[in-house]
Amino acid sequence: MKPPSLKYSLAPLALLAAMLLFCGNARAQYPEPKNDLDKRVLTFLQNQSGEWKDMNVPVTDGRILYDLVLEGNYRKALEIGTSTGHSAIWIAWALSKTGGKLVTIEIDKQRYLQALQNFRKAGLSEHIDARLGDAHELVPALAGNWDFVFCDADKYWYKNYFTAMEGKLNKGGCFAAHNINTRSPDIREFLRYIQAHNGFTTGFRTGSRAGISVSYRK
Repeated sequence: MKPPSLKYSLAPLALLAAMLLFCGNARAQYPEPKNDLDKRVLTFLQNQSGEWKDMNVPVTDGRILYDLVLEGNYRKALEIGTSTGHSAIWIAWALSKTGGKLVTIEIDKQRYLQALQNFRKAGLSEHIDARLGDAHELVPALAGNWDFVFCDADKYWYKNYFTAMEGKLNKGGCFAAHNINTRSPDIREFLRYIQAHNGFTTGFRTGSRAGISVSYRK
């Protein structure tokens, strides 16, 4: 699988903060609906707009995830950190177009149950395999051949999640990580690791100020 071209410039860590100031350039609008499922998902997301809490991604970043899946024509996706399902809905919406499916992991039972309800309301349950459990244990135990990983869980474990999945990503596969615009030493260590990795090409997508790193396996 050939990795899609990076539409945003590859940047060293020192330029990351400057890049993330251009948040207004992100494609925040919803995709144009083309079928009944699109209309159902779009209606749900618009009705739910402004109600996403519990550490869910904003719409700008949801749209970036949607675009990443479609650009890579990815079919086997993993999300680490479901919360109540906003990002999972965007990813699964794109996967409904590529013929794929999302595995998403959440440790909190209340958030997990709310996510299941949201998946049903959005009409995307058949495209999502939601799992309740500790990602520290579940992620290393996963088999290989993944196309896309979105990491939005405990920040101090980002590097561990990446090292657990880097050898399980197909060539051209993508590992995206949320909330990388922070001074956290753990996030900085993670960014240094992925930017120096010879097996991956890393860039950044500008959506919300949280920031998303995007690493493609060579």
